[in-house]
Amino acid sequence: MLPMGSRISFERLPRTDLAIGAVYEGGTQPHAAADPLARLLPCGNQGGFRFKGSRSDHDYRIALIYTSGEDPDWPDSLDPETGVFTYFGDNKRPGTDLHETPRGGNEMLQFVFECVHSDPPRRHRIPPFFVFRKAGPGSRDVEFLGLAVPGGKAVEPIADLVALWRTSFGQRFQNYRALFTVLDIATVSRGWIDELLDGHRLGPHCPAPFRSWVEDGTYEALEAPRTIDFRTPKDQALDPQQRRLVDTIYEHYNSEPHRFEACAMEIWRMFANEAVSEFTGTRPTADGGRDAFGLYSIGPAADRIHLDFSLEAKCYQPDRGAGTRDTSRLISRLRHRQFGVFVTTSYVGQQAYRELREDAHPVVVVCGKDIAELLRGRGISTPTAVRDWIEQIEGQ
Repeated sequence: MLPMGSRISFERLPRTDLAIGAVYEGGTQPHAAADPLARLLPCGNQGGFRFKGSRSDHDYRIALIYTSGEDPDWPDSLDPETGVFTYFGDNKRPGTDLHETPRGGNEMLQFVFECVHSDPPRRHRIPPFFVFRKAGPGSRDVEFLGLAVPGGKAVEPIADLVALWRTSFGQRFQNYRALFTVLDIATVSRGWIDELLDGHRLGPHCPAPFRSWVEDGTYEALEAPRTIDFRTPKDQALDPQQRRLVDTIYEHYNSEPHRFEACAMEIWRMFANEAVSEFTGTRPTADGGRDAFGLYSIGPAADRIHLDFSLEAKCYQPDRGAGTRDTSRLISRLRHRQFGVFVTTSYVGQQAYRELREDAHPVVVVCGKDIAELLRGRGISTPTAVRDWIEQIEGQ
């Protein structure tokens, strides 16, 4: 059994096991023959969505998902705390119908999610999904993220496969956003891979969590809760694509930072979905230490509980962290049974963040990285799209 974090050479790939966090090295050839995924699993050597089996009758034996993590328009992502993997389908350009992509990835997504939700479910027709991501820039190496199945125990059936509209070059088109669950399987043995290729999905080497999912629909997710209660500045650091989005917001509001409050309010609405039932902005001066306040509603429609919250917005340059002075201002204004929301285009410094969590202050932190990921998840993934979004907010 491979320890997590191992590096496996290109020559060893055909007979190696697959371990969470292990890196599988690509070859040195300057062409597709250096692709490590084709040596690990016989599912082809191109594309982000691959499978072994028959497309015509949906007899899939193995499915493989590869993400580079570098497409700002289609930001595949893994939430390590919940085990939920978000994957965007293979219709990423206009001109093709949603289900008529050359490699049939979206057609397969439609089929497997229909199997999940059919009555009775047909999970025995769904192959295991092996999920990999690019291990580093300029490299063919890949990292194994885990074995996934469609849907999730905390995912609404109407939300696990959604067709999204996008516009590119003036043309509208659709693509899928699919939600998977990475199962609690540390290592996939080569013995089971061989059984899968022979058509024996639930053979002797089949991992127990996958067997339970097929037979009972039980999702045993690989959940990895955070070991610390606050995020460090490094945890909140922006990658270049995220930085472009946040810089666009900062540059728009920098000359009049109090106008960022309306943007921060909309960001919090988006995070809270429909839970924010009331929202009121305060005047730029004499605001009592808060920029907005409102109600956060939970429970069934016939018997909801409303929680008061106060929101503080800080339009800071992304490299300038918010400190204890910034967060203390909000904390000092919180009343009994009220929580705070701190929204900033930068990050919260380590001392301020530590004090928030160690002193158990009920404050939600939304940093620049969170804002960028939120926007990307909603398809707002370019500076132009961010500017259009800001115009919509200011026109409301």
